Amino acid sequence: MTDVPPGGRAFPPHFRLGVATAAYQIEGATHQDGRGTTIWDTYARTPGRILDGTNADVAIDHYNRLSSDLDILGDLAVDDYRFSIAWSRIQPTGRGAVNERGLDFYDRLVDGLLERGIRPVATMYHWDLPQAIEHLGGWTDRDTAYRFAEYAGIVTKHLGDRVANWMTLNEPWCSAFLGYGSGVMAPGRTEPLSALRAVHHLNLAHGLAVQSARPNLAADVGIGIALNMHVPRGVGERGAEACQQIDDMANQAFIGPMLRGGYPAGFLDRTSAITDWSFVRDGDLEASSQPIDLLGINYYSTVKVRMWDGVS
Repeated sequence: MTDVPPGGRAFPPHFRLGVATAAYQIEGATHQDGRGTTIWDTYARTPGRILDGTNADVAIDHYNRLSSDLDILGDLAVDDYRFSIAWSRIQPTGRGAVNERGLDFYDRLVDGLLERGIRPVATMYHWDLPQAIEHLGGWTDRDTAYRFAEYAGIVTKHLGDRVANWMTLNEPWCSAFLGYGSGVMAPGRTEPLSALRAVHHLNLAHGLAVQSARPNLAADVGIGIALNMHVPRGVGERGAEACQQIDDMANQAFIGPMLRGGYPAGFLDRTSAITDWSFVRDGDLEASSQPIDLLGINYYSTVKVRMWDGVS
């Protein structure tokens, strides 16, 4: 951009403009070419879960409209496109044999982006856990972290020569607390202990995935994670205390293990009535805190918080 209107500001010289999507939200084709069922398929098809009863079996049919969608991205003249890979397209049950038709779709997506001068940025997981893994416990089960690391190795070995940057997980806070705590997202469970177990196994999965992916990536290819950071503003006499609790639960529960190698003491203390955290094993925190090259921040808004006084 060379012409800046009066009072306007120009982007810095190296600023890159991008757009982003998530596989379940756009791909559709949920029964096509060997794709396995995900927790969001099950959740959306359960009566009462989605207000208008819709699901993403078709969505915008991106899977079948790939070429025209890539042309739209080209017309937008964006620099980067962040998309997510559907684990269930690569391994329909979340483990075992690779579905080559799934890999072929992402081959065509990545190659099509490069042909249009758009840099591919891939997210390995955007909430769409294979349902078969959920049947075994999902993110409450330690083995899921190892299965995710295996999957991360598969996709980075296949696409790592062409994807510019990688994200392991998108917004693990949502996966843990909204999926297993409040139940407003898939898999729709309302179990406080399960939510905390999910927190830890998502942190572990991130670290193990980074370890699994590194050998498949060139030195100039970045890998990291995207977190939805909460920005609380305290209200009332105990507003600062409320902010600290929200920060610990929403931010530090992930930043701590991933970047500092430990959970915040306040977070552990406040959850001690739910769990003794005995599912954290020796070496887990070291595995979770792998060096990363980038940290994605999904920022939506600030939020006012106060200590609950028992009166709604």
